[in-house]
Amino acid sequence: MTKIVPDPPLTTTRRKPVYTAFGCCNGNHPPLFSVCEGIELEDALVHLSLQIQCAKDTTAQACERADEQFKTLLIAAQQSLEMSNVLIDSVLDGMEANAAPQ
Repeated sequence: MTKIVPDPPLTTTRRKPVYTAFGCCNGNHPPLFSVCEGIELEDALVHLSLQIQCAKDTTAQACERADEQFKTLLIAAQQSLEMSNVLIDSVLDGMEANAAPQ
């Protein structure tokens, strides 16, 4: 049986981060930092990718100076950061490919 009426087009709602405060140190002051609501998800992921790259660079430098006991822990952290960075970059590439006119 063939459909007479086509399916309606998919509605794409842009997902965006919500306001999230951090850096209050359990003190009696307002939070020092926050994630702003309404920014584009792609922009948030780009910043996250940069932050993870900085953490990778930091662990690489610490790994050069650490003794053997801590070096293995730093290498494990660095591998986790690398996997996270690759995943974020893959998501960003997918978002870019889906946004490209066809």
